[in-house]
This record gives sequence, C-alpha cells and structure tokens, in this order.
Amino acid sequence: MKGGIEVSDELLGTFAPIAVYWIYSGIYVLLGSLDNYRLHTKKDEDEKNLVSKKDVIKGVLLQQAVQAVVASLLYAVTGSDNEAAQGQQASLIVLGRQLFVAMVVLDTWQYFMHRYMHHNKFLYRHVHSQHHRLVVPYAFGALYNHPLEGLILDTVGGALAFLLSGMSPRASIFFFSFATIKTVDDHCGLWLPGNLFHIFFGNNSAYHDIHHQLYGTKYNFSQPFFVTWDRILGTYMPYSLEKRTGGGFEARPTKECKEN
Repeated sequence: MKGGIEVSDELLGTFAPIAVYWIYSGIYVLLGSLDNYRLHTKKDEDEKNLVSKKDVIKGVLLQQAVQAVVASLLYAVTGSDNEAAQGQQASLIVLGRQLFVAMVVLDTWQYFMHRYMHHNKFLYRHVHSQHHRLVVPYAFGALYNHPLEGLILDTVGGALAFLLSGMSPRASIFFFSFATIKTVDDHCGLWLPGNLFHIFFGNNSAYHDIHHQLYGTKYNFSQPFFVTWDRILGTYMPYSLEKRTGGGFEARPTKECKEN
C-alpha cells in the first residue's frame, strides 16, 4: 500500500478483538460508578469479589496472549483456503449466514462446556471457580478465567465458529470484535437505558448476573448471544429487575432456584 502500512486481515483478526476489549471496557471505567444503574453497589463490588483488579488484568492479558497465538496458528493453517475465499466476493446473504452459523456454533460450544465445568466438581474447583471469584462482575473482568478455561471455552470455541461457518479472515474481524463487545457488556454490572444489547438479546448483563450469584450457579449457562440452550434444557432462570433502595437495580430470580 503506497503511502501507508499494509495490515493483513489475519493480523487485524488476531489483535482487533483484544484492542476492542480494552477500549470498550475502558469506556465503562471512564463512565464512573453510575450508581443509579448498577446491579450491585460499589461496596459489594469491593467487598464480595475474591480477587484484586490487578490480578484480573494480569489474568485477562494471559488469556489474550494465548488467544493471539492460537489465532495466528489458525490463520496460518487455513491460509490457502482463505486466499481462495477472498477471491470470491461474498454476498450479504452469504455473510449473514456465516455470521449466524458462527454465533450458533459458539453459543452451543460454550453452553455445554460451561455447564460441564459447573457439574464436574474437579473442573469447577480447580478451573472454573476462578471466574466466579467475581461475584459482582465488571466490564474488564469479562475474560478473567483460568488459562485452561480460556483456551477451551473461548479460544477453541472461537476457532470452531470460524472453521464451521466458513467465514473469511475479514469477516472474522467483525465477528470476534462483536462477540468481544457482547461479552464485555454482559459482565459490565450495569443496566443502562437504551442499551441495544438489552433490547435485542435476552442474554444480557442482568441475565448473566443471576448466574454469578450463589443461588444461580446452576442456571443461565448460555453465553454470549442467545438463551436458547438454557430454555431447551431447563436451565433458564427468568428474573425481574427491581429498583434498589439507595439507587440502582437488583436482578431477582422469579422462580425458586434448586441446588441440583
């Protein structure tokens, strides 16, 4: 590219979602406490969470480093197929189908892996419980996971979505960036008026907040897009949003939570 630096779609597909993660979660940090829209008080965030924000940042950076390595390898292995695909201009219908297939694949993989990590006591205790140290979720803690969980749920799930959908590296830039924004928003701990994710997705910050509470760990496993598998397999926990005395909201389950 004359007069500039040429950046490949593969490079953007690897690093754009990482940049988007910190930019989008950083916006929530800059917005401040927003006490009138919080799902938990700032005091609860400081006292109930079992991990420091410094350790959360280090954990997320580790996962993103692994994610970048795997993405680079994936693009390298599928390089010839990608060049052939880019030679053909995909129609909007084909692109829409690919993105939808990728969403379904990622949702399916993450639902069953996520649920298994809750039901397998060894995996929950030694792997998935790390994510649940954030009893009160916040935006930049969305990808705070044990490295093994980050690899299995997010990285492998993303790779499967990319491969099975047949999308190009250029399409993957938008898909993975959107999935990243959605995941961050689901963990933001806020219920903001006019948030389009709350309007178009039943799987949102309040829905996922139920799962992070002690009474909800057997429910609402679906992530990051739809609630379909929860509804089909009986792990859907409906909720109501109640105004909290002193400001903010509280997501409350509207049916009894059972232990098993």
